[in-house]
Amino acid sequence: MDFSIESLIGIALGIGLAAATGFRIFIPLLLVGLAARFDMLPLGDGFQWLATTPALLTLGTAAVLETLGYYIPGVDHALDVLAGPATLLAGIVASAAVMTEVPPAVLWPVAVIAGGGAAGLTKGSTALLRAKSGVATGGLANPVVSTVETVGATGITILAIAVPLLCFVAVVALLWWAARKAGRLLFGRSKTPPPPATT
Repeated sequence: MDFSIESLIGIALGIGLAAATGFRIFIPLLLVGLAARFDMLPLGDGFQWLATTPALLTLGTAAVLETLGYYIPGVDHALDVLAGPATLLAGIVASAAVMTEVPPAVLWPVAVIAGGGAAGLTKGSTALLRAKSGVATGGLANPVVSTVETVGATGITILAIAVPLLCFVAVVALLWWAARKAGRLLFGRSKTPPPPATT
């Protein structure tokens, strides 16, 4: 099987972009389309539509609406619920679109398993963080979480395009940390009650 360093870089780029879609669905796709439009990033066969004017206008509008929606109490929770399946699809599309040097027999399994998985893990972690901050602060900290998510989506996308292998390492570390935090939040060790006071 023809598998080169370019293939590995493409996989790293794809997984990085997929992880970014877990923060925001449309920002990574918009930035990928813009990078391709300005010849900074090649797209695979069947994905050139991401760089077309109608796609960029649609993705830009969707990115603005999605970002603003996360600042509206109640809407942010609804978006988290609705965005689950869309995030997986966006992660698969984002990763498959840029793995131009990956053999076809590898591309789709990697896009579905690694791309969709990275997007799902990132999305699940941010949804848990939002839920926890909502309970702890009555929703007052949710705008801060929203800003971090937007910055994360933008920063990871730019890093993935500029330095794919470094981004891949950073994403693996982030997902490992997020999985540990989520595990503790969901299945945290029950604290042993203190011994009763003796009189």
